[in-house]
Amino acid sequence: MLLRKILCAWVCVVSSAASVPVCADLVQTLTKVKPAIVGVGTILPTRSPARIFSGTGFVVGDGLTVVTNAHVLPKDIDKVKKETLAIISGTILRQEIREARVIGLDVEHDIALLRISGAPLPSLILGDSSTVREGASMTFTGFPLGIVYGFFNPVTHRGIVAAITPYVSPALNSRQLDTKFIRRLDRPFDVFQLDAIAYPGNSGSPMYDPDTGVVYGVLNSVFIKESKENLLKQPSGITFVIPSNFIRDLLAKSSAP
Repeated sequence: MLLRKILCAWVCVVSSAASVPVCADLVQTLTKVKPAIVGVGTILPTRSPARIFSGTGFVVGDGLTVVTNAHVLPKDIDKVKKETLAIISGTILRQEIREARVIGLDVEHDIALLRISGAPLPSLILGDSSTVREGASMTFTGFPLGIVYGFFNPVTHRGIVAAITPYVSPALNSRQLDTKFIRRLDRPFDVFQLDAIAYPGNSGSPMYDPDTGVVYGVLNSVFIKESKENLLKQPSGITFVIPSNFIRDLLAKSSAP
């Protein structure tokens, strides 16, 4: 630990001179990461509850672009009843809700980009995920169980990159051999596997360096040992993360400024 702090201090000096994010402990890092974390969901005035936020997102770039998972987005939005896609940001005492629109979608890698209007929010920096190695310490912040009872309180977990592995899980039976699964078999891609507990609401959370806050991936799924119903009681502690370079590719293709 002492050696890590000494090395980090040396890197901080070099980084400062190069105008890149400097090192800090996780307590300090969270002060700049948490303001960039948002909830993703929908608003429908005639529904009870009117606001449903079930996933996580994080702000990048100019402060008006949000990264999340494609599977976090609702399958259908009832425009007739004026349901809208939205994000929630801010703090427990001061929440802000903004309408959002999809500007980029990569279903294969389960990534979506949203665009919001208004004043820019604090944003995070996307790093080069090809530089991440197994054993690296990583952190993620999001909403493990969604935004429960309206409380806006991002939660942080920490782990290591346990493996860099192709994103192909075995089919337990023929019913799981759908188009999406077969496509992965044909074109597998590497993802990060964390030895950390995450839950469905964590989908879309950024995985970042605890010292710098630089993002190297977006949480995508957790390994379920038995059934989704038992996920809360018996979490597997295995979490999969889509590398940030896929996000960077989608940003380059999107309509965001």
